[in-house]
Amino acid sequence: MTDHRHAWIDASAGVAGDMLLGALVDAGADLRAVQRAVDLVVPGAVRLRSAPATRAGLRALHIRVEPLVDDVPRRTWRDIRGLLDGSGLPERVRDRSTAVFARLAEAEAYVHGIAAEDVHFHEVGALDSIADVVGVCAALEELGVGTLSAGEVAVGSGRVRTAHGELPVPVPAVTRLALGWRVRSGGPGELATPTGVAVIRALAETCEELPSLRIEAVGTGAGNRDTPGRANVVRVVLGSTAADGLGEPAVLLEANIDDLDPRLWPGVLAGLLDCGAADAWLVPIVMKKGRPAHTLSVLCHPGRAAALRDRIFRDTSTLGVREGELRKHALARAFVDVAVAGDTVAVKVGHDRGLITHVMPEFDDVAALARRLGRPERSALTEAVAAAAAAGLVPGAPLPREARPG
Repeated sequence: MTDHRHAWIDASAGVAGDMLLGALVDAGADLRAVQRAVDLVVPGAVRLRSAPATRAGLRALHIRVEPLVDDVPRRTWRDIRGLLDGSGLPERVRDRSTAVFARLAEAEAYVHGIAAEDVHFHEVGALDSIADVVGVCAALEELGVGTLSAGEVAVGSGRVRTAHGELPVPVPAVTRLALGWRVRSGGPGELATPTGVAVIRALAETCEELPSLRIEAVGTGAGNRDTPGRANVVRVVLGSTAADGLGEPAVLLEANIDDLDPRLWPGVLAGLLDCGAADAWLVPIVMKKGRPAHTLSVLCHPGRAAALRDRIFRDTSTLGVREGELRKHALARAFVDVAVAGDTVAVKVGHDRGLITHVMPEFDDVAALARRLGRPERSALTEAVAAAAAAGLVPGAPLPREARPG
């Protein structure tokens, strides 16, 4: 399964953990695989059931979490984190689940004025939360989702009765979780649960309308209530950001900067790349009044734009960042290891329709080889290029089977 799928969550009618899980299963995630993941955390404690449903005339899938045990311990965030750490879940499923629960615990801790470690997930509610959160993260892995975004969230209005008594809607934990996100009322009642909003805030990289995607699957998850005139559903749209002939959507961030100590630029560029930029570079310019300066340019996936904007403001002296959408056309890339002077160097290979178009040894590998051999980098690079050619890595040759994705 590809790891480059993007998932966009439509929470315009509200969101809850079981609704998100229903949408992902409806989009193609295997419920049996999801059940196995939940069982790794709380073995034999819950059973996931799916059933078709209709909400305000719209077809959807409803997921029900059935407790299989009567005596459910009260669990704190510390307890749940221990269950996740010792579960044997795939690394990304575990990390995503942990991130969601950490968000949820922080919000509840703030609302109740206690330490996050001591936040309690109440009895059966703890099982529901574990099943929903781990289930959603396992379903994302099943579907090969690498990045997520979501739209504006409908949170509801009025009042609701909870374990802590009657509370205003949106409940305090939801408002805490929604800080920095676009929300609206959307109607009466509790439309967004803390678990549902925590999933979005922990996993979605940006709040946006439906992005440019080649749609591959759509799933619709049902809430428990069927409200006349308003479909109580969450939709998930899955797709690839690379559309045939259109290229991959990208964002270009730019800022003109004339007052930053030039010794700081290498660290700024390295930090932007570590933060998820596809590329970052400087161009010398002359600004008004003849002042020398640089244009900082950062190319990134739309889902990373907000985080990279924040990074630019944090690490530079600029007061403004320009932003533009564009299309990035990139050749498919792969790596092939070749033997050089008794060592191994990775060679990056650009290819198109199974044929090699570009060949270049990875310079970090070349530099490391030069240091080990005590030779100039230029000499090591020449040897690596010759070794690549000897291995058949030349333009026009077929991509070798041992090539690994780049």
